Order: sequence, then structure tokens, then C-alpha cells
Amino acid sequence: MSGIHHVTAICGSAERNLDFYTRTLGLRFVKKTVNFDDPGAYHLYYGDHVGHPGTIVTFFAWELASAGRPGVGFTEQVALQVPAGSLGYWTQRFSAKDVPHGPLSEVFGQPVLPFSDPDGMQLTLVGVENAGMVDQTDDGDVVAEHAIRGVNGVTLLLESTEATATILVDVFGLKQAGAEGVVSRYVASDVAVGGVVDLREVSGSLRGNMGRGVIHHVAFRAQDDAAQARMAAKLRDGYGLQTTDQKDRQYFRSVYFREPGGVILEIATDQPGFTVDEPIATLGTALKLPPFLEPHRKQIEATLPPLGRAA
Repeated sequence: MSGIHHVTAICGSAERNLDFYTRTLGLRFVKKTVNFDDPGAYHLYYGDHVGHPGTIVTFFAWELASAGRPGVGFTEQVALQVPAGSLGYWTQRFSAKDVPHGPLSEVFGQPVLPFSDPDGMQLTLVGVENAGMVDQTDDGDVVAEHAIRGVNGVTLLLESTEATATILVDVFGLKQAGAEGVVSRYVASDVAVGGVVDLREVSGSLRGNMGRGVIHHVAFRAQDDAAQARMAAKLRDGYGLQTTDQKDRQYFRSVYFREPGGVILEIATDQPGFTVDEPIATLGTALKLPPFLEPHRKQIEATLPPLGRAA
């Protein structure tokens, strides 16, 4: 299994983030939990109705985080997938809601609409032919035929792309699909969403700085623990890249590493998924904690700012 499992970024206000990604973009709030390594901060998950791999964008909500800066060694932007004929709808919607956005253009033969979220994170909508249907049963005013289908891909900013490209092909099974200027594109042929990784070579540019509005890491899919272990072994034995020990993130199991260009990547298992601790109908409505944090629930709830469900 190849392709992107999820993308994780840093935001400031959790309430503002929730409002934007549910009310403005129409994504479902699939999980309200905390950063397992920093339980005084929310970890918010958005995706499709069930939270399928490839549809997920997540945020560490650090209220006091200073603004970051995307640059070399970081992910520049996240591309979200919509049907090819939907960008006019989204242009009008962004204008009506005062969402900062650029003009429509074309990248690798596909129409794109760049925009940014309230923390300044760079995103783009990509119009895709034959986009799949969406199961939109939540409240909200995004028209189902124009709704976001999931993550289309990401763009990594690199001093040099050659070593990173080798990892994408040999470890994650992507294939090169072309180049435009300093950007080379790699795609997964077996997924409907989360199948595109663009590498932008920006030799001599400033390195990025982690902070609010910056993408923290990109997670790639592993079908199960065995597939994840094979990828980790190939990184170690073939490329001298060390991964972390496996970490149980409740909804998937993860290992992390820095690819040759410095970008933080993750390998996440598809299972067990977001319904492991609450049913589909009520995803995102309650604060969910892993077993090791449950004894501290009262303290954690007292620390976190109030947060409703905005969609």
C-alpha cells in the first residue's frame, strides 16, 4: 500500500482551526483528542465521514506557538482534492468568506486554487477528473458535489531532490510522473486520494522554521505492522536512515524518520482506524484519550480550553 495516510500541521487557536476546517472547508471533525506527547494541547483530526486514510489532516493546537516559516527541509503545502468542475464554486465561497486565496491556475495539467488557513498554512484545491463520490451526512453548507474528497498530495521543499526521490520510489512505491521547472512529481497508482508527492528543488533557499502555520510531518500508509516493519528495515538497511520505535497512536501505529532532505515523515498503519473508540455517528463529539492518559482525564480537561463541535 502506498500513498499518504495523513498530514499533521501546527495551529494556534483550536476553536478557530475547528471552525475553519469544518464550517468553511466542510471536512468532518473525526477525532478530538490530545497530543499524546504533550497532553495539555489538543490534537484535532479532520477527514471524510469515516476518517479513511488519505483524507486526514490533523493539527497540534498550541495556542501560544509563534508563527513558523516553511522553507527548505519542510513541507511547503497540502493539496486537497475536489472534482475538476468545482473550483468556481470554491472561488466564490472563499471570496464570500474572506478566505485569502490566489487566482486559478494550472499545475501538471490540473486546475488549482491556492489559499491559506487562518494560521497562514499554505493549501491548494486541485480539480481532479472522475473524483469519487463523497458520503456527506453531517450538518454544513458545502454542496456535496463540490465537497473535498481528501488529501490530493503534498509539496516538499528540498535543497536537492535526488535522494528523497529514491526513497519515494524504492520504499513507498511511488512512480515519477513528470516535471515542471524545478518541481518533479511522484504518484501512487493504487489510491484514489493521497497519491501525489511533489518535490520542489530550491537550492540555496532559507531553511524552514517550525511553528504555527507550518506542516509538522507527512505520514505514509502501511497496510499493517508487517508492511511498516519492511519499510523501516529498507530505510535502515538500504539507506542508513533510522526510524523511531513503533508508537501506538490509538488510531494507527507509527514510526517516524527524517528523509534525506530533512523533512519529518511518518509511516502509519491503516488499522485500527477512528471507530476503535467511538461509533461513526458520534465521531469527534467527545474528548477521547488513550488508556495511559485516562487516569489524568480531570486534570487534562481542566487544562484544555473549551472546544465545541463546529460541524
